[in-house]
Formats: sequence, C-alpha cells, structure tokens
Amino acid sequence: MENFAMPNLPLPSLEAIKDQAKRLRTRLAQENEAISHARALELVAAQYGFRDWNTLHAKAGNRPPLNPWALGTRVSGSYLGHAFDAEIISAQMLADHPRRYRLTLKFDEPVDVVAFDSFSSMRRRINCTVDETGRSAARTSDGRPHVELAW
Repeated sequence: MENFAMPNLPLPSLEAIKDQAKRLRTRLAQENEAISHARALELVAAQYGFRDWNTLHAKAGNRPPLNPWALGTRVSGSYLGHAFDAEIISAQMLADHPRRYRLTLKFDEPVDVVAFDSFSSMRRRINCTVDETGRSAARTSDGRPHVELAW
C-alpha cells in the first residue's frame, strides 16, 4: 500500500488543520461516504504522518504561529473566480490580526478581472489579504472569496 503521509511539510495552524478535516468530511458526504468529524481529524493526522489526532494536536499546538505564505513561494488558486498560478513577491503577517497575511501575487499569465464580455481588464499583479487557509475575507456578490489559494 502506498504511503501518502506528508511528514516533511510544515504544519499549518490547528484552525487550518481542522478546516481541512471539515472540507474532507464535506467532500466525502457529497460522495455518500459519511464520516464523523473525529474520523476526519484522524485521517488528516495520518496524512501529516502522525499516528492520531491527539499527537498532531500536541505538535501543532505547541509552537509559535507559522507564516504559510513565504516570499518566493509558488501558489495556485482562483482570483474573482479565475484560476491562476503565481509567485508570492511580498508577504507580511498583519500585526493587528496575527492569522492574516498581506500578500502581493505576481500571476504567470494575466487574469481578466471583468465579468462582462464587452471589455476586459487584465491584472498581472494583485495585493490581497488572506487567512492561514488562503482565503480572503473579502467576497464577491455571490459570497465567494475574492482570493482562494491552494496549498
């Protein structure tokens, strides 16, 4: 059996790990494979190479906050609903919100930020504020985060 553990990856915060478990549980429920939240936590712990949730919780909870968005990191995701690949060219943790980060992203290919067919506005670089899960608090009119970064 293939081992999918990610022991060399830096651990995200406990909140981000719990969010991963919640997304896993939601996804499995969509495929008619309901699992408990506790089981989802155990599965995520195994992905990070830990024997159980309690061990992962102890490891992740006993360290200073980690900035997951380092300068020069390659990221992908969506901006205003458009997929992109980019490089982080500026990153800072906000002092008044220690779990939020101000990023400048340089897109590999320009992204059209206009939803109308009659004209376009291409962006090659954006500034955004995201949380440790890579989502912006700012949302579009349909409730989607402006920025969603993938790990």
